[in-house]
Amino acid sequence: MKYRRTLKRAKRIALERIEILMNLAEEEAKKGNWNRVKRYVSLARRIAMKVRVRFPKKWKRRICRRCNTILLYGKNARVRVKSKCYPHVVITCLECGRIYRIPMIREKKEKRKNK
Repeated sequence: MKYRRTLKRAKRIALERIEILMNLAEEEAKKGNWNRVKRYVSLARRIAMKVRVRFPKKWKRRICRRCNTILLYGKNARVRVKSKCYPHVVITCLECGRIYRIPMIREKKEKRKNK
């Protein structure tokens, strides 16, 4: 029982630390301190991996996994909506060139239900 309690506590603390680091990284990104942003993001990701906790969803899609920067749309990331083969959003990191494709399948299913 004690092991489970300490594990739960460690995960809760880790999520708090991740949230603090990501908020700091966002503030530094707005100031333009990209080296500090990369450091904060890499620390937050390392904490999540060490404690084996899922990265919060609101931050997961705003991080480039290749260069560890926060993707600020319009500043260091490009966002395009495509619908060639299937509807999806394409996010391109302008720092390293990594491309993320996010499918919009859920919206398509909702449209079918409403018809």
